[in-house]
Amino acid sequence: MADFTFHHGGVSVPNLDAAIDWYGRVLGFAVEKRFWIEAARSHTAMLRKGPLRFELFEVEGAAPLPEERRHPPSDLRTHGNKHLAFRVEDLEAFLTEMESKAVDVAFVVREAFGKGCFIRDCAGNLIEFVEEPD
Repeated sequence: MADFTFHHGGVSVPNLDAAIDWYGRVLGFAVEKRFWIEAARSHTAMLRKGPLRFELFEVEGAAPLPEERRHPPSDLRTHGNKHLAFRVEDLEAFLTEMESKAVDVAFVVREAFGKGCFIRDCAGNLIEFVEEPD
């Protein structure tokens, strides 16, 4: 089987500068590079935080995120990519930090099978954070 590693996730946003600011201020990502993708008519930025990369697209004439894609249970009813998930050491501490930054917390799970939460970025895209025991 071919060997590979994860490179990046990506989301479409209505305002690239606002999204760069949000991902930097809230999650600590910094711009690695900005570029134009002619075929997609997209102003694009690759963000980086340590080994993690996140690509943001501001596409000319893009449709807004449908309301049903903004909530995890209803989003699962549509085929396609759902979200990216990151591991956190302490979910409660993470939620406290997100609250202090006025982040839109979409959904919190505290179940026997695990703990986690979904937040919405400035465009409504879902991002999951999971507390996983060692």
